[in-house]
Amino acid sequence: MGHVETPESDISGPVGLAGTPRPRTAGSNNRTVAHTRVWRAPTTVERDHAERPRARTSPVPRVPFLVLTDLLGLGVPAWLVLRAGDQPGPLTAAASAALVWTGVRAVRGRYGHRLPGEAPEAAHLPFGDWLALIGALALLLAVTGGGLDPATAVAALVPGLVVALLAGAAVRRRPGAGPRGGRRVLVVGEAAGLDRAVRLLNSREDHPYTAVAVVPVGPAVPASGTPVPGRLAPEPADDDVSTVLGGAFAHDADLVLVAPGSQLDDDRLRRLSWGLHDGGLAVCVLSELSGVAAGRVRPASAAGLTLLHVTPPLRRGPQTVLKTVVDRAGAALGLLALAPLFFGVALAVRLSSPGPVFHRQTRHGRHNRPFTMWKFRTMVADAEARREQLSTANESEGPMFKMRRDPRVTRIGHALRRTSVDELPQLLNVLRGDMSLVGPRPPLPEEVSRYDERELRRLAVRPGLTGLWQVSGRSDLSWQETVSLDLWYVDNWSVATDMGLLARTVRAVTDGRGAY
Repeated sequence: MGHVETPESDISGPVGLAGTPRPRTAGSNNRTVAHTRVWRAPTTVERDHAERPRARTSPVPRVPFLVLTDLLGLGVPAWLVLRAGDQPGPLTAAASAALVWTGVRAVRGRYGHRLPGEAPEAAHLPFGDWLALIGALALLLAVTGGGLDPATAVAALVPGLVVALLAGAAVRRRPGAGPRGGRRVLVVGEAAGLDRAVRLLNSREDHPYTAVAVVPVGPAVPASGTPVPGRLAPEPADDDVSTVLGGAFAHDADLVLVAPGSQLDDDRLRRLSWGLHDGGLAVCVLSELSGVAAGRVRPASAAGLTLLHVTPPLRRGPQTVLKTVVDRAGAALGLLALAPLFFGVALAVRLSSPGPVFHRQTRHGRHNRPFTMWKFRTMVADAEARREQLSTANESEGPMFKMRRDPRVTRIGHALRRTSVDELPQLLNVLRGDMSLVGPRPPLPEEVSRYDERELRRLAVRPGLTGLWQVSGRSDLSWQETVSLDLWYVDNWSVATDMGLLARTVRAVTDGRGAY
């Protein structure tokens, strides 16, 4: 039989939701309750609805806010641009464009409910919606024979895209939407599943879930150190629901995360979810499928089974072409815009220590192909020859060589590394096609020679000037953390993800943590 542990009570043994002793029944003593028994709602003392934990809500309704900003954000500027350009019927054209814009966004699911932690790229980067809008309006103009100038019409639609981007960012930053302003989670499952879920949820801050308590199944004791307000018996029991509800109420949890296992099979899970939903709590089931972005998973049902279709990683198609175009164009513009900075850094490197301005090094890229990578020199000229002498001081447990206070780094080199300016010459590699603006860190040949099959998958895409490793701690990350981040990117990248990582890189470089 399960029980709820109340910290400030002298009562031992099983207790109900209100803390009063619950009598043992024949049904609860029998830990092998038949799965075919008709389910009944728990007959325990019910807590007042006002005391139940409720999901955190935003002070501004998300859907009306987005719809209104899309209508006005595109309609008003479009009307002003069309009127200034002496286009016929500017008010009608602008109103039509605004209605089509909201229609396109609605059809593509941009106003639908989004769960905490769900992939937000499409909502925050609506470039695809905007292109669909242009196509729909072009078709509409062809049918109606409108006399609008195409260039002026497209220019009139640009402010709507900008407003949609800003509105998506505002919704993402609204109160309660931050990494730790989301859901308080009670985790239910066997000890191994509990420890894994709690460790991963509470060790990172890039998601809105916080594990506040656990309810183990069976006698095993979790090693996570998280509060244990109750425990479920190894076999289904009458008080499964009341035990979990009591633990959720005790810790103000508004979501129950269930880690299925041999002692928590589908029938027991289904009965538990019935009671939790009737009790006003949301339920989420932990999948063993890890390292897959939510956008790649599509649920389906067949023969009473819940199936998760996983789409393959992007390796070809329109997004890969767009990524290449963005890489080459971005690298070319970056080299032109940063030319004065390049000249100043080159002069500083040349005058601060003897040796060349640039450091050229062989790295391995996509499909394990070697290429020459360029950097501003940040070490003494004979740094490679002195590396063997420092091998015992390596602070990385993997194949990489890392020292927080490397004596080979020059004075100007410390500044360049902290600001990542030493990496900027790799824009040449991006322009040549050896690298991408965003991707895994390019490895050295000796590092690749020690890779296992899992680590070799990092070479399935072009290495990047920046990436998840850059915005998640850089050299402060362990080798396994670096590999895990790179593998997540290899399998889940998209152009929208790249845009988000480029934006986060600016903050990471400004912060400077993990750069040495």
